Amino acid sequence: MAEMTDATTEVPVGELSYADASQELDVVIRELDAGMVDVDLLEVRFRRAIEIVEELDRRIRGARDRVDALMPRLEALGAPDATDSGSRT
Repeated sequence: MAEMTDATTEVPVGELSYADASQELDVVIRELDAGMVDVDLLEVRFRRAIEIVEELDRRIRGARDRVDALMPRLEALGAPDATDSGSRT
């Protein structure tokens, strides 16, 4: 993925894959940490980082909710739960 330096060329966060969004966040954080962001773009890059974090968090919560909703089906099949080490006595 190419590094983004201009808000006009950025793909909307909601259209990025999770991996691409995470990678872009890493780039933005490295830029901010290294002081590589022009002062005129500092706020833009910081806002982009926040937008990405919020989107990634939304996706993680959504995935967690979907897995939680599926757990009763798995339990109904008699499968061991995630805390079971696999050994039964």
